[in-house]
Amino acid sequence: MSDAQANEAEKNIEIWKVKKLIKRLEAARGNGTSMISLIIPPKDQVSRAAKMLAEEYGTASNIKSRVNRQSVLSAITSTQQRLKLYNKVPPNGLIVYCGEILTSEGKERKVNIDFEPFKPINTSLYLCDNKFHTEALAELMESDQKFGFIIMDGNGALFGTLSGNTRDVIHKFSVDLPKKHGRGGQSALRFARLREEKRHNYVRKVAELAVQNFITADKVNVAGIILAGSADFKNDLNQSDLFDNRLQTKVIKVVDVSYGGENGFNQAIELSAETLSNVKFIQEKKLIGKYFEEISQDSGRICYGVEDTLKALELGAVEILIVFENLEINRWTLKDVNGNLIILHATKAQEAASREQFMDKETGQEMEVVTQESFLEWIAEKYKDFGATLEFVSDRSSEGNQFVKGFGGIGGLLRYKVNFEQLAEVDDDDDYYDGIDSLITSHWARNQLQLSRQVKLCRPARVPCNRSESRPRQAPAREVLCPGPALSGQSQRPLEFETPISEDDDSSIWGHSDVGREKFGGLRSTNCF
Repeated sequence: MSDAQANEAEKNIEIWKVKKLIKRLEAARGNGTSMISLIIPPKDQVSRAAKMLAEEYGTASNIKSRVNRQSVLSAITSTQQRLKLYNKVPPNGLIVYCGEILTSEGKERKVNIDFEPFKPINTSLYLCDNKFHTEALAELMESDQKFGFIIMDGNGALFGTLSGNTRDVIHKFSVDLPKKHGRGGQSALRFARLREEKRHNYVRKVAELAVQNFITADKVNVAGIILAGSADFKNDLNQSDLFDNRLQTKVIKVVDVSYGGENGFNQAIELSAETLSNVKFIQEKKLIGKYFEEISQDSGRICYGVEDTLKALELGAVEILIVFENLEINRWTLKDVNGNLIILHATKAQEAASREQFMDKETGQEMEVVTQESFLEWIAEKYKDFGATLEFVSDRSSEGNQFVKGFGGIGGLLRYKVNFEQLAEVDDDDDYYDGIDSLITSHWARNQLQLSRQVKLCRPARVPCNRSESRPRQAPAREVLCPGPALSGQSQRPLEFETPISEDDDSSIWGHSDVGREKFGGLRSTNCF
Protein backbone atom coordinates (compact mmCIF):
# COMPACT_ATOMS: atom_id res chain seq x y z
CA MET A 1 0.00 0.00 0.00
CA SER A 2 1.35 3.43 -0.95
CA ASP A 3 2.14 6.18 1.56
CA ALA A 4 -0.76 8.28 0.25
CA GLN A 5 -3.24 5.44 0.85
CA ALA A 6 -1.79 4.80 4.31
CA ASN A 7 -2.13 8.49 5.22
CA GLU A 8 -5.71 8.49 3.93
CA ALA A 9 -6.49 5.41 6.05
CA GLU A 10 -5.03 7.07 9.16
CA LYS A 11 -7.05 10.20 8.49
CA ASN A 12 -10.23 8.11 8.21
CA ILE A 13 -9.44 6.54 11.59
CA GLU A 14 -9.00 9.99 13.15
CA ILE A 15 -12.34 11.04 11.66
CA TRP A 16 -13.98 7.93 13.14
CA LYS A 17 -12.52 8.71 16.57
CA VAL A 18 -13.85 12.27 16.43
CA LYS A 19 -17.29 10.97 15.39
CA LYS A 20 -17.37 8.68 18.43
CA LEU A 21 -16.25 11.54 20.67
CA ILE A 22 -18.97 13.83 19.29
CA LYS A 23 -21.65 11.22 20.05
CA ARG A 24 -20.47 10.88 23.64
CA LEU A 25 -20.18 14.60 24.22
CA GLU A 26 -23.61 15.30 22.74
CA ALA A 27 -25.20 12.71 25.03
CA ALA A 28 -23.54 14.15 28.15
CA ARG A 29 -25.60 16.39 30.44
CA GLY A 30 -24.73 18.08 33.72
CA ASN A 31 -26.26 19.90 36.67
CA GLY A 32 -26.17 23.66 36.27
CA THR A 33 -23.77 25.41 33.91
CA SER A 34 -20.59 23.60 34.85
CA MET A 35 -19.62 22.11 31.46
CA ILE A 36 -16.94 24.14 29.66
CA SER A 37 -16.32 24.02 25.90
CA LEU A 38 -13.10 25.79 24.86
CA ILE A 39 -11.68 25.99 21.32
CA ILE A 40 -8.45 27.85 20.57
CA PRO A 41 -7.65 28.32 16.86
CA PRO A 42 -4.14 27.92 15.42
CA LYS A 43 -1.68 30.83 15.82
CA ASP A 44 -3.59 32.03 18.88
CA GLN A 45 -1.88 32.41 22.26
CA VAL A 46 -2.34 30.07 25.21
CA SER A 47 -1.69 33.03 27.51
CA ARG A 48 -4.71 34.88 26.09
CA ALA A 49 -6.99 31.92 26.85
CA ALA A 50 -5.47 31.57 30.34
CA LYS A 51 -6.12 35.25 31.06
CA MET A 52 -9.70 34.92 29.86
CA LEU A 53 -10.25 31.92 32.16
CA ALA A 54 -8.85 33.87 35.12
CA GLU A 55 -11.41 36.60 34.47
CA GLU A 56 -14.18 34.00 34.19
CA TYR A 57 -13.08 32.51 37.52
CA GLY A 58 -13.63 35.88 39.19
CA THR A 59 -17.04 36.26 37.55
CA ALA A 60 -18.12 32.72 38.52
CA SER A 61 -17.35 33.47 42.18
CA ASN A 62 -20.52 35.60 42.24
CA ILE A 63 -22.87 32.72 41.35
CA LYS A 64 -25.52 32.50 44.10
CA SER A 65 -26.10 28.76 44.03
CA ARG A 66 -23.37 27.18 46.13
CA VAL A 67 -23.45 23.80 44.34
CA ASN A 68 -23.41 25.37 40.88
CA ARG A 69 -20.70 27.84 41.91
CA GLN A 70 -18.41 25.10 43.16
CA SER A 71 -18.98 23.01 40.02
CA VAL A 72 -18.19 25.93 37.69
CA LEU A 73 -15.09 26.95 39.64
CA SER A 74 -13.89 23.34 39.64
CA ALA A 75 -14.40 23.08 35.86
CA ILE A 76 -12.54 26.36 35.23
CA THR A 77 -9.66 25.20 37.44
CA SER A 78 -9.47 21.88 35.52
CA THR A 79 -9.40 23.78 32.22
CA GLN A 80 -6.60 26.02 33.47
CA GLN A 81 -4.59 22.97 34.51
CA ARG A 82 -5.08 21.46 31.05
CA LEU A 83 -3.80 24.63 29.38
CA LYS A 84 -0.64 24.49 31.48
CA LEU A 85 0.30 21.32 29.58
CA TYR A 86 0.77 23.36 26.39
CA ASN A 87 3.54 25.92 25.81
CA LYS A 88 1.89 27.01 22.58
CA VAL A 89 -1.22 26.23 20.57
CA PRO A 90 -0.73 23.13 18.35
CA PRO A 91 -0.63 23.64 14.54
CA ASN A 92 -4.26 22.52 14.12
CA GLY A 93 -5.59 24.34 17.19
CA LEU A 94 -6.67 23.06 20.60
CA ILE A 95 -10.03 21.75 21.85
CA VAL A 96 -10.78 21.35 25.58
CA TYR A 97 -13.91 19.94 27.26
CA CYS A 98 -14.12 19.97 31.06
CA GLY A 99 -16.98 19.55 33.50
CA GLU A 100 -19.06 17.23 35.65
CA ILE A 101 -21.61 15.06 33.85
CA LEU A 102 -24.43 12.88 35.13
CA THR A 103 -24.05 9.15 34.49
CA SER A 104 -26.93 6.80 33.70
CA GLU A 105 -26.96 5.84 37.39
CA GLY A 106 -27.51 9.47 38.41
CA LYS A 107 -23.99 9.94 39.77
CA GLU A 108 -21.68 12.80 38.87
CA ARG A 109 -18.47 12.08 37.01
CA LYS A 110 -15.71 14.48 36.05
CA VAL A 111 -14.69 14.72 32.38
CA ASN A 112 -11.44 16.31 31.18
CA ILE A 113 -10.70 16.05 27.45
CA ASP A 114 -8.08 18.00 25.52
CA PHE A 115 -6.81 17.17 22.03
CA GLU A 116 -5.53 18.61 18.77
CA PRO A 117 -7.99 18.10 15.88
CA PHE A 118 -6.86 16.19 12.79
CA LYS A 119 -7.06 19.35 10.67
CA PRO A 120 -6.97 23.11 11.41
CA ILE A 121 -10.06 24.50 13.13
CA ASN A 122 -10.63 28.21 12.54
CA THR A 123 -13.16 28.76 15.33
CA SER A 124 -12.68 30.52 18.65
CA LEU A 125 -15.14 29.42 21.32
CA TYR A 126 -15.69 29.60 25.09
CA LEU A 127 -19.02 28.47 26.53
CA CYS A 128 -20.10 27.41 30.01
CA ASP A 129 -23.38 25.50 29.78
CA ASN A 130 -25.22 22.38 30.94
CA LYS A 131 -23.98 20.54 27.83
CA PHE A 132 -20.88 20.37 25.67
CA HIS A 133 -21.02 22.32 22.40
CA THR A 134 -19.78 20.21 19.47
CA GLU A 135 -21.04 22.24 16.50
CA ALA A 136 -17.51 23.29 15.51
CA LEU A 137 -16.38 19.67 15.67
CA ALA A 138 -19.30 18.61 13.48
CA GLU A 139 -18.31 21.22 10.89
CA LEU A 140 -14.80 19.83 11.04
CA MET A 141 -16.19 16.44 9.99
CA GLU A 142 -17.69 17.80 6.80
CA SER A 143 -15.75 16.58 3.79
CA ASP A 144 -13.24 19.08 2.50
CA GLN A 145 -11.80 16.84 -0.19
CA LYS A 146 -10.69 18.68 -3.29
CA PHE A 147 -12.05 17.57 -6.65
CA GLY A 148 -10.74 18.54 -10.06
CA PHE A 149 -12.91 19.58 -13.03
CA ILE A 150 -11.95 19.63 -16.69
CA ILE A 151 -14.50 21.42 -18.90
CA MET A 152 -13.70 21.19 -22.61
CA ASP A 153 -15.61 21.88 -25.81
CA GLY A 154 -14.85 23.18 -29.29
CA ASN A 155 -14.16 26.71 -28.05
CA GLY A 156 -11.67 26.00 -25.25
CA ALA A 157 -10.98 24.27 -21.95
CA LEU A 158 -11.21 25.18 -18.26
CA PHE A 159 -9.48 23.59 -15.26
CA GLY A 160 -11.05 24.12 -11.84
CA THR A 161 -11.23 22.67 -8.33
CA LEU A 162 -14.05 22.29 -5.82
CA SER A 163 -13.38 21.99 -2.08
CA GLY A 164 -16.37 22.11 0.23
CA ASN A 165 -18.34 25.16 -0.89
CA THR A 166 -15.36 26.85 -2.53
CA ARG A 167 -14.69 26.58 -6.25
CA ASP A 168 -11.60 27.94 -7.97
CA VAL A 169 -10.68 28.32 -11.64
CA ILE A 170 -7.05 27.26 -12.00
CA HIS A 171 -6.52 27.79 -15.72
CA LYS A 172 -8.50 28.29 -18.91
CA PHE A 173 -7.70 28.87 -22.56
CA SER A 174 -9.57 29.20 -25.83
CA VAL A 175 -9.01 27.38 -29.11
CA ASP A 176 -10.09 27.86 -32.72
CA LEU A 177 -10.81 24.54 -34.35
CA PRO A 178 -11.90 24.14 -37.99
CA LYS A 179 -15.51 23.07 -38.49
CA LYS A 180 -16.70 20.28 -40.72
CA HIS A 181 -17.53 21.34 -44.28
CA GLY A 182 -18.07 19.79 -47.71
CA ARG A 183 -15.75 22.07 -49.65
CA GLY A 184 -12.31 21.36 -51.01
CA GLY A 185 -12.94 19.17 -53.99
CA GLN A 186 -9.85 17.06 -54.44
CA SER A 187 -8.43 18.58 -51.20
CA ALA A 188 -11.38 17.51 -49.06
CA LEU A 189 -9.44 14.58 -47.56
CA ARG A 190 -6.49 16.85 -46.82
CA PHE A 191 -8.77 19.34 -45.07
CA ALA A 192 -10.33 16.53 -43.03
CA ARG A 193 -6.87 15.27 -42.10
CA LEU A 194 -5.79 18.76 -40.98
CA ARG A 195 -8.96 19.07 -38.91
CA GLU A 196 -8.32 15.75 -37.14
CA GLU A 197 -4.72 16.75 -36.52
CA LYS A 198 -5.76 20.01 -34.82
CA ARG A 199 -8.33 18.20 -32.68
CA HIS A 200 -5.64 15.71 -31.68
CA ASN A 201 -3.25 18.53 -30.75
CA TYR A 202 -6.03 20.14 -28.68
CA VAL A 203 -6.61 16.92 -26.71
CA ARG A 204 -2.85 16.55 -26.18
CA LYS A 205 -2.57 20.10 -24.83
CA VAL A 206 -5.45 19.51 -22.40
CA ALA A 207 -3.82 16.27 -21.22
CA GLU A 208 -0.49 18.05 -20.62
CA LEU A 209 -2.14 20.91 -18.71
CA ALA A 210 -4.07 18.39 -16.60
CA VAL A 211 -0.76 16.94 -15.41
CA GLN A 212 0.55 20.42 -14.57
CA ASN A 213 -2.58 21.39 -12.61
CA PHE A 214 -3.56 18.16 -10.86
CA ILE A 215 -0.22 16.45 -10.15
CA THR A 216 2.21 17.86 -7.59
CA ALA A 217 5.49 16.15 -6.68
CA ASP A 218 4.45 13.07 -8.69
CA LYS A 219 1.23 12.72 -6.67
CA VAL A 220 -2.35 13.51 -7.64
CA ASN A 221 -3.49 16.47 -5.52
CA VAL A 222 -7.26 15.89 -5.92
CA ALA A 223 -9.55 13.18 -4.61
CA GLY A 224 -11.33 12.74 -7.94
CA ILE A 225 -11.71 14.24 -11.41
CA ILE A 226 -14.91 15.07 -13.29
CA LEU A 227 -14.74 15.42 -17.08
CA ALA A 228 -17.43 17.64 -18.63
CA GLY A 229 -18.17 19.18 -22.01
CA SER A 230 -20.75 19.71 -24.74
CA ALA A 231 -19.00 17.71 -27.46
CA ASP A 232 -17.20 14.38 -27.63
CA PHE A 233 -13.86 15.84 -26.55
CA LYS A 234 -14.28 14.68 -22.93
CA ASN A 235 -14.65 11.06 -24.05
CA ASP A 236 -11.70 11.39 -26.43
CA LEU A 237 -9.58 12.67 -23.54
CA ASN A 238 -10.72 9.93 -21.17
CA GLN A 239 -9.91 7.18 -23.69
CA SER A 240 -6.72 8.74 -25.02
CA ASP A 241 -3.27 7.32 -24.31
CA LEU A 242 -2.09 10.91 -23.92
CA PHE A 243 -4.08 11.26 -20.68
CA ASP A 244 -1.84 10.43 -17.69
CA ASN A 245 -2.75 7.05 -16.20
CA ARG A 246 -2.56 8.46 -12.65
CA LEU A 247 -5.29 10.95 -13.52
CA GLN A 248 -7.31 8.46 -15.54
CA THR A 249 -7.76 6.26 -12.47
CA LYS A 250 -9.11 9.29 -10.57
CA VAL A 251 -11.93 10.02 -13.05
CA ILE A 252 -15.15 9.42 -11.11
CA LYS A 253 -17.71 10.77 -13.60
CA VAL A 254 -18.11 12.07 -17.16
CA VAL A 255 -21.02 14.52 -17.60
CA ASP A 256 -22.62 16.32 -20.54
CA VAL A 257 -23.11 20.07 -20.11
CA SER A 258 -24.77 22.62 -22.38
CA TYR A 259 -22.12 25.30 -22.00
CA GLY A 260 -18.37 25.72 -21.89
CA GLY A 261 -16.21 27.89 -19.63
CA GLU A 262 -17.41 28.94 -16.17
CA ASN A 263 -21.09 28.38 -16.96
CA GLY A 264 -20.24 24.81 -17.88
CA PHE A 265 -18.20 24.55 -14.66
CA ASN A 266 -21.23 25.52 -12.54
CA GLN A 267 -23.48 23.11 -14.41
CA ALA A 268 -20.96 20.29 -14.02
CA ILE A 269 -20.86 20.86 -10.25
CA GLU A 270 -24.66 20.60 -10.05
CA LEU A 271 -24.81 17.44 -12.17
CA SER A 272 -22.06 15.69 -10.21
CA ALA A 273 -23.23 16.74 -6.72
CA GLU A 274 -24.60 13.29 -5.88
CA THR A 275 -21.43 11.57 -7.05
CA LEU A 276 -19.21 13.91 -5.04
CA SER A 277 -21.19 13.24 -1.88
CA ASN A 278 -20.82 9.49 -2.43
CA VAL A 279 -17.08 9.36 -3.05
CA LYS A 280 -16.64 7.59 0.30
CA PHE A 281 -19.23 5.06 -0.83
CA ILE A 282 -17.36 4.51 -4.10
CA GLN A 283 -14.16 3.73 -2.20
CA GLU A 284 -16.12 1.50 0.15
CA LYS A 285 -17.69 -0.40 -2.75
CA LYS A 286 -14.29 -1.00 -4.34
CA LEU A 287 -12.84 -2.31 -1.09
CA ILE A 288 -15.71 -4.67 -0.25
CA GLY A 289 -15.96 -5.65 -3.94
CA LYS A 290 -12.34 -6.81 -3.74
CA TYR A 291 -13.22 -8.78 -0.60
CA PHE A 292 -16.14 -10.51 -2.33
CA GLU A 293 -13.96 -11.21 -5.37
CA GLU A 294 -11.49 -13.13 -3.19
CA ILE A 295 -14.43 -15.16 -1.86
CA SER A 296 -15.72 -15.97 -5.36
CA GLN A 297 -12.24 -17.08 -6.46
CA ASP A 298 -11.92 -19.27 -3.34
CA SER A 299 -8.38 -18.00 -2.85
CA GLY A 300 -8.46 -18.51 0.92
CA ARG A 301 -6.95 -15.06 1.43
CA ILE A 302 -9.85 -13.66 3.47
CA CYS A 303 -11.04 -13.98 7.04
CA TYR A 304 -14.25 -13.00 8.83
CA GLY A 305 -15.60 -13.05 12.34
CA VAL A 306 -13.87 -11.81 15.48
CA GLU A 307 -12.16 -15.10 16.36
CA ASP A 308 -10.61 -15.90 12.96
CA THR A 309 -9.69 -12.27 12.31
CA LEU A 310 -7.82 -12.00 15.62
CA LYS A 311 -5.96 -15.25 14.85
CA ALA A 312 -4.94 -13.89 11.46
CA LEU A 313 -3.84 -10.61 13.06
CA GLU A 314 -1.64 -12.49 15.53
CA LEU A 315 -0.02 -14.32 12.61
CA GLY A 316 0.64 -11.00 10.85
CA ALA A 317 -1.35 -12.25 7.86
CA VAL A 318 -3.89 -9.41 7.63
CA GLU A 319 -3.05 -6.76 5.07
CA ILE A 320 -6.30 -4.76 5.17
CA LEU A 321 -8.60 -5.01 8.19
CA ILE A 322 -12.23 -4.13 7.33
CA VAL A 323 -14.50 -3.18 10.24
CA PHE A 324 -18.06 -1.86 10.44
CA GLU A 325 -17.90 1.65 11.91
CA ASN A 326 -20.78 0.95 14.36
CA LEU A 327 -19.73 -2.55 15.43
CA GLU A 328 -21.18 -3.08 18.92
CA ILE A 329 -18.80 -5.60 20.44
CA ASN A 330 -17.20 -5.26 23.87
CA ARG A 331 -13.78 -6.62 24.78
CA TRP A 332 -13.67 -8.09 28.29
CA THR A 333 -10.51 -8.99 30.19
CA LEU A 334 -11.45 -11.41 32.98
CA LYS A 335 -9.41 -13.11 35.72
CA ASP A 336 -10.20 -16.58 37.08
CA VAL A 337 -9.43 -17.95 40.55
CA ASN A 338 -5.96 -19.09 39.44
CA GLY A 339 -5.04 -15.59 38.28
CA ASN A 340 -5.20 -16.45 34.57
CA LEU A 341 -6.40 -13.69 32.26
CA ILE A 342 -9.21 -14.57 29.84
CA ILE A 343 -10.11 -12.38 26.86
CA LEU A 344 -13.77 -12.41 25.83
CA HIS A 345 -15.52 -10.64 22.94
CA ALA A 346 -19.31 -10.39 23.04
CA THR A 347 -22.17 -8.19 21.93
CA LYS A 348 -24.65 -6.83 24.46
CA ALA A 349 -27.21 -9.40 23.32
CA GLN A 350 -24.72 -12.24 23.84
CA GLU A 351 -23.78 -10.89 27.27
CA ALA A 352 -27.43 -10.85 28.34
CA ALA A 353 -28.29 -14.24 26.81
CA SER A 354 -25.35 -16.24 28.13
CA ARG A 355 -23.80 -15.34 31.48
CA GLU A 356 -22.06 -18.72 31.63
CA GLN A 357 -19.12 -17.36 29.66
CA PHE A 358 -18.42 -15.00 32.58
CA MET A 359 -18.44 -17.86 35.11
CA ASP A 360 -15.36 -19.63 36.44
CA LYS A 361 -15.62 -23.32 35.49
CA GLU A 362 -13.95 -24.47 38.70
CA THR A 363 -15.89 -22.42 41.26
CA GLY A 364 -19.05 -21.59 39.32
CA GLN A 365 -18.78 -17.95 40.36
CA GLU A 366 -18.41 -14.90 38.15
CA MET A 367 -14.84 -14.07 37.22
CA GLU A 368 -13.25 -10.77 38.17
CA VAL A 369 -13.55 -8.06 35.49
CA VAL A 370 -10.14 -6.48 34.89
CA THR A 371 -11.10 -4.21 31.99
CA GLN A 372 -14.08 -3.61 29.75
CA GLU A 373 -13.72 -1.55 26.58
CA SER A 374 -15.14 -1.19 23.10
CA PHE A 375 -13.58 -3.64 20.67
CA LEU A 376 -13.57 -0.91 18.01
CA GLU A 377 -11.57 1.44 20.20
CA TRP A 378 -9.13 -1.33 21.09
CA ILE A 379 -8.55 -2.32 17.46
CA ALA A 380 -8.19 1.33 16.41
CA GLU A 381 -5.33 1.67 18.91
CA LYS A 382 -3.65 -1.70 18.28
CA TYR A 383 -4.00 -2.38 14.54
CA LYS A 384 -0.53 -1.00 13.74
CA ASP A 385 1.04 -3.53 16.11
CA PHE A 386 -0.21 -6.29 13.78
CA GLY A 387 1.14 -4.64 10.61
CA ALA A 388 -2.33 -4.14 9.15
CA THR A 389 -4.18 -1.22 7.59
CA LEU A 390 -7.57 -0.41 9.15
CA GLU A 391 -10.54 0.57 6.98
CA PHE A 392 -13.96 1.49 8.37
CA VAL A 393 -17.06 0.82 6.28
CA SER A 394 -20.72 1.72 6.69
CA ASP A 395 -23.89 -0.25 6.00
CA ARG A 396 -25.44 2.43 3.79
CA SER A 397 -24.22 0.89 0.53
CA SER A 398 -25.56 -2.48 -0.66
CA GLU A 399 -22.10 -4.06 -0.43
CA GLY A 400 -21.54 -2.64 3.04
CA ASN A 401 -24.92 -3.88 4.24
CA GLN A 402 -24.17 -7.37 2.92
CA PHE A 403 -20.77 -7.37 4.63
CA VAL A 404 -22.28 -6.33 7.98
CA LYS A 405 -25.17 -8.80 7.94
CA GLY A 406 -23.41 -11.72 6.25
CA PHE A 407 -19.93 -11.56 7.78
CA GLY A 408 -20.55 -9.96 11.18
CA GLY A 409 -19.09 -6.58 10.26
CA ILE A 410 -15.44 -7.62 10.65
CA GLY A 411 -13.07 -9.30 8.23
CA GLY A 412 -9.79 -8.89 6.45
CA LEU A 413 -7.85 -9.31 3.23
CA LEU A 414 -4.88 -11.58 3.90
CA ARG A 415 -1.34 -11.51 2.56
CA TYR A 416 -1.34 -15.29 2.19
CA LYS A 417 -3.66 -18.23 2.64
CA VAL A 418 -4.37 -19.29 6.23
CA ASN A 419 -5.95 -22.62 7.20
CA PHE A 420 -8.18 -21.66 10.14
CA GLU A 421 -9.50 -25.22 10.57
CA GLN A 422 -5.96 -26.46 11.16
CA LEU A 423 -5.35 -23.68 13.68
CA ALA A 424 -8.52 -24.72 15.51
CA GLU A 425 -7.32 -28.36 15.64
CA VAL A 426 -4.00 -27.25 17.13
CA ASP A 427 -5.87 -25.32 19.82
CA ASP A 428 -8.00 -28.39 20.56
CA ASP A 429 -4.87 -30.55 20.91
CA ASP A 430 -3.41 -28.06 23.38
CA ASP A 431 -6.62 -28.13 25.41
CA TYR A 432 -6.57 -31.97 25.34
CA TYR A 433 -3.05 -32.22 26.70
CA ASP A 434 -3.75 -29.55 29.29
CA GLY A 435 -6.65 -31.70 30.50
CA ILE A 436 -4.50 -34.84 30.63
CA ASP A 437 -1.81 -33.04 32.62
CA SER A 438 -4.33 -32.13 35.29
CA LEU A 439 -5.22 -35.83 35.75
CA ILE A 440 -1.65 -37.07 36.25
CA THR A 441 -0.24 -36.43 39.70
CA SER A 442 2.83 -38.66 39.58
CA HIS A 443 5.93 -36.64 38.69
CA TRP A 444 7.55 -39.67 37.05
CA ALA A 445 4.43 -40.45 35.03
CA ARG A 446 4.22 -36.80 33.95
CA ASN A 447 7.79 -37.05 32.61
CA GLN A 448 6.78 -40.14 30.68
CA LEU A 449 3.82 -38.29 29.15
CA GLN A 450 5.99 -35.36 28.09
CA LEU A 451 8.48 -37.80 26.61
CA SER A 452 5.72 -39.50 24.64
CA ARG A 453 4.75 -36.15 23.11
CA GLN A 454 8.35 -35.61 21.99
CA VAL A 455 8.72 -39.12 20.60
CA LYS A 456 5.68 -38.49 18.38
CA LEU A 457 7.96 -36.31 16.30
CA CYS A 458 10.42 -39.17 15.72
CA ARG A 459 8.14 -42.24 15.62
CA PRO A 460 9.80 -45.22 13.86
CA ALA A 461 8.09 -47.11 11.07
CA ARG A 462 5.88 -50.09 11.93
CA VAL A 463 7.60 -53.46 11.56
CA PRO A 464 5.36 -55.87 9.62
CA CYS A 465 4.51 -59.09 11.43
CA ASN A 466 4.31 -62.52 9.83
CA ARG A 467 0.98 -63.97 10.95
CA SER A 468 2.07 -67.51 10.06
CA GLU A 469 4.83 -67.45 12.66
CA SER A 470 4.12 -68.15 16.28
CA ARG A 471 6.21 -65.13 17.29
CA PRO A 472 6.69 -61.85 15.46
CA ARG A 473 9.85 -61.47 13.44
CA GLN A 474 12.75 -59.96 15.39
CA ALA A 475 13.56 -56.43 14.30
CA PRO A 476 16.99 -54.90 14.77
CA ALA A 477 17.27 -52.50 17.66
CA ARG A 478 17.28 -48.88 16.54
CA GLU A 479 18.08 -45.62 18.25
CA VAL A 480 16.02 -42.46 18.05
CA LEU A 481 17.29 -39.38 19.82
CA CYS A 482 14.41 -37.69 21.55
CA PRO A 483 14.20 -33.97 20.71
CA GLY A 484 13.94 -31.24 23.31
CA PRO A 485 15.68 -30.67 26.62
CA ALA A 486 16.36 -33.40 29.14
CA LEU A 487 13.49 -34.02 31.53
CA SER A 488 13.71 -33.76 35.32
CA GLY A 489 17.38 -32.83 35.24
CA GLN A 490 18.42 -36.15 33.57
CA SER A 491 20.83 -36.28 30.68
CA GLN A 492 19.50 -36.84 27.19
CA ARG A 493 19.92 -40.48 26.08
CA PRO A 494 18.89 -42.37 22.97
CA LEU A 495 15.79 -44.51 23.20
CA GLU A 496 16.36 -48.22 22.67
CA PHE A 497 13.54 -50.01 20.85
CA GLU A 498 13.45 -53.78 21.00
CA THR A 499 11.12 -56.76 21.15
CA PRO A 500 8.50 -55.98 18.48
CA ILE A 501 4.97 -56.74 19.52
CA SER A 502 2.06 -57.96 17.48
CA GLU A 503 -0.61 -55.58 16.28
CA ASP A 504 -3.10 -57.35 18.51
CA ASP A 505 -1.31 -56.15 21.64
CA ASP A 506 -3.17 -53.08 22.85
CA SER A 507 -1.09 -52.41 25.96
CA SER A 508 -0.41 -48.76 26.59
CA ILE A 509 0.21 -46.42 29.44
CA TRP A 510 -3.54 -45.91 29.76
CA GLY A 511 -4.48 -49.65 30.11
CA HIS A 512 -1.86 -51.04 32.53
CA SER A 513 -0.20 -50.08 35.74
CA ASP A 514 3.17 -50.54 34.03
CA VAL A 515 3.21 -46.96 32.82
CA GLY A 516 6.89 -47.19 31.88
CA ARG A 517 6.00 -49.21 28.77
CA GLU A 518 4.31 -47.64 25.77
CA LYS A 519 3.48 -48.85 22.28
CA PHE A 520 5.07 -46.81 19.48
CA GLY A 521 3.82 -48.01 16.09
CA GLY A 522 4.41 -51.72 16.68
CA LEU A 523 7.50 -51.40 18.92
CA ARG A 524 7.67 -51.38 22.71
CA SER A 525 10.02 -48.99 24.48
CA THR A 526 11.75 -50.71 27.38
CA ASN A 527 14.48 -48.27 28.34
CA CYS A 528 13.42 -44.67 28.29
CA PHE A 529 15.71 -43.49 31.07
